[in-house]
Amino acid sequence: MIIEQIYTGCLAQGAYYIESNGEAAIIDPLREVQPYLDKAKKNGAVIKYVFETHFHADFVSGHLDLSKKSGAPIVYGPTAKPDFEFISAKDGQEFKLGDVTIKALHTPGHTMESTCYLLTDQNGKDTALFSGDTLFIGDVGRPDLAQKINGELTQDILASHLYDSLRNKIMPLADDIVVYPAHGAGSACGKNMSKETTDLLGHQKQTNYALRANMTKEEFVKEVTAGLLPPPAYFPLNVMMNIHGYDSIDKVLERGQHALEPAAFEMVANDSGALILDTRDPQIFAQGFIPNSINIGIDGNFAPWVGTMIPDIKQQILLVTDEGREDEVITRLARVGYDFTIGYLKNGFKSWKDAGMEIDLIPSITAAELATIMEKEEVNLIDVRKESEYQSEHAEIAENLPLDFINDAMSKIDKSKTYYVHCAGGYRSMIFNSTLRARGFDNLIDVAGGFKAIQDTGKIKTTAFVCPSTLKQK
Repeated sequence: MIIEQIYTGCLAQGAYYIESNGEAAIIDPLREVQPYLDKAKKNGAVIKYVFETHFHADFVSGHLDLSKKSGAPIVYGPTAKPDFEFISAKDGQEFKLGDVTIKALHTPGHTMESTCYLLTDQNGKDTALFSGDTLFIGDVGRPDLAQKINGELTQDILASHLYDSLRNKIMPLADDIVVYPAHGAGSACGKNMSKETTDLLGHQKQTNYALRANMTKEEFVKEVTAGLLPPPAYFPLNVMMNIHGYDSIDKVLERGQHALEPAAFEMVANDSGALILDTRDPQIFAQGFIPNSINIGIDGNFAPWVGTMIPDIKQQILLVTDEGREDEVITRLARVGYDFTIGYLKNGFKSWKDAGMEIDLIPSITAAELATIMEKEEVNLIDVRKESEYQSEHAEIAENLPLDFINDAMSKIDKSKTYYVHCAGGYRSMIFNSTLRARGFDNLIDVAGGFKAIQDTGKIKTTAFVCPSTLKQK
């Protein structure tokens, strides 16, 4: 028997390849399915099932393409009603895979169709639990996403279902079962996930706050729903794609693989109204870029920020990438439902510059240079980190305008004034700066290295938010 976790760090997502005696199953596949097909072929196995734990919100699953290319049926749990052919597994229904058995456990709560899959080995021993977004390592799935699709399902109702699912279906299982969740730290599908991507169920019973043995349903609902940040805007759109269907990844790649010379790139940009997305390193981008392009670096938390910053999932996109990374970028956009890349700049930004086309730049200074400027004059400093990061510690003079709420930030910035902008390390500040520059905010200066570099100078005063309840009474 083979159990392989195929973890994709940029999405903090775990897909699973299971194989026994020449038969394989894939759980929660990514959009690009060829690696699963290749793995099965290499091992001499036939893909028998494609299991889905629920309708994913944070990525577009590869279930349709994989089913079409392998011939394997798609399996969902009870209550799932997608617009394509599938097997609706009953609670407790078993599926034979070679010498092992996979049992569907209906566990509503994160969503109503959420289902975990319990693997029993050839000796009849329960061995692994593929828990989807029902149970994470250190956390459980947030119960507020399904209400975006069905307004009658409040987060409290869903949390109540989740409490029952965990206690009736998951916690009675053996402690030595290995938990394989759909996500790890960094995913927006939970709020307190561990950086570990697997664990024994017994250890989770001891350490996961949501599995406390003496926890009442009321306590559970309160704790699970506390502190939930708004989900990215693209989440419900991805759910709809997973329910209703989507273009094949092959078609998406074909549509995006148009290498455009600079003049043609400019013409297409002007005629189509496409967004120009530059995925190069933020500091390289700052030194020269196509006017009005937006920087979201491919080597950062790319997909979630694309989903946050580009509200229209059907927006046409033109790419500027590092040479040779065009297909990677198109694929990673498609993972979160951005299927309408219509071309890329041939030979990258160098070709644009060599052609003598117009370029723009964003001034960038070091934190040490910022400290020197602050010794001579007052400055306007913007911290675009999340509010929780800002409260943990920030430069005394900094105003917090989180990137997540960039439209609110624009109303607070005076175009006639100069602002210095930083985040934690330099990735988000360039997204912020490039987005606002494309909207006519020309007096923004990036602080390279972000807050870490500011701290390292030792010359810029920082402070932390202190909750009033923690202050000692005099």
